[in-house]
Amino acid sequence: MKIIIIGTAFPLRGGIAHYNALLSKYLSKQHEVETITFKRQYPKILFPGKTQEENFQMEGIQPAPQMIDSINPYNWFKVADKIREKKPDLLIFKYWLPFFGPCFGTIARQVKKNSETKVLFICDNVIPHEKRPGDILFTKFAFKYVDYFIVQSKSVEKDLLNLVPNANYSFSPHPLYEYFGNPLEKKNARESLGIKEEKLILFFGYIRPYKGLSVLIDAMKILKDYERQIGKVNLLAVGEAYEDISRYEEKIQTYGLRSNVRIISDYIPNDLVATYFSAADLVVLPYLSATQSGIVQIAYNFDKPVIATDVGGLSEVVLNDFTGFIVPPGNSVELAEAIRKFYYEEKEIFFSENVKKEKNKYTWDHFVNAIEILVKR
Repeated sequence: MKIIIIGTAFPLRGGIAHYNALLSKYLSKQHEVETITFKRQYPKILFPGKTQEENFQMEGIQPAPQMIDSINPYNWFKVADKIREKKPDLLIFKYWLPFFGPCFGTIARQVKKNSETKVLFICDNVIPHEKRPGDILFTKFAFKYVDYFIVQSKSVEKDLLNLVPNANYSFSPHPLYEYFGNPLEKKNARESLGIKEEKLILFFGYIRPYKGLSVLIDAMKILKDYERQIGKVNLLAVGEAYEDISRYEEKIQTYGLRSNVRIISDYIPNDLVATYFSAADLVVLPYLSATQSGIVQIAYNFDKPVIATDVGGLSEVVLNDFTGFIVPPGNSVELAEAIRKFYYEEKEIFFSENVKKEKNKYTWDHFVNAIEILVKR
């Protein structure tokens, strides 16, 4: 097949850019693949981060043509015309935010005019957990022109069928983020980061209210009461802040956690991701809401156990008391107890060995095969 992927891609940064790079890599084994990305992904007024572009070269990845302006309808028609001239068999969109519904829907509609091109949406979300006016309207518009859907969690599957009861779709879990390399020796990773603590848990990714960092800091306060039993637990929270982090800093100060909790509020370059994950004993996702999270797939790539909350599809990937623990969202007591139990019962080796087995379900070859079967069907 001749395939064009539309969405975030290098030189833009972030998890979706990494996802699309891996998708292109594995599809290219059997198909002719091209990727087209944004010249303006978000207007600055809607983007809370520092920059939307990578500040270094992604190894083995060439920059995708930057053609799409997400807020310029005239541009959507021009892009669609250029794509239609290429006569792709399949147009793949990564859909995660209804903001892109008008843009993606218009491009899909125009490309499908007088052509045999089919459209596939890979849905991270149907309706996101951070809801905004127009979500359903924009999503319905985009979905009108879709031939196939891929969903990666049961919660997204449910949302899709509520909106499109007769959707032609396939369920295939989110593959591993293998782009960041192989696990490093924990001792070496910690030395590289200047970390001397014996017990280290990691919160990783963009810092946003729904990610639940506040609940995790509350749990860290509770864990201080168990230091005689399990020793001192340290938290490293790493990721660019999409909010004012002063409230977290104030809470850390009030709780007397300055020596237990460290926040690095910056975007982490790709070549350092392996170091942070390899340095940790455990990755914690205290989300208040979610559909799924690529952070679990990064953690599994580095054989790391995960404690996550029971929201969205997280409990489909993190298997309770097997590859980690699942706890109720917003409950700092339960979260603290899960961390305490992890260390007191010395679960790290058991969980890590199970992660090594479980992650075989999440290969890119399996995911690409699911796309191929769906399109042939």
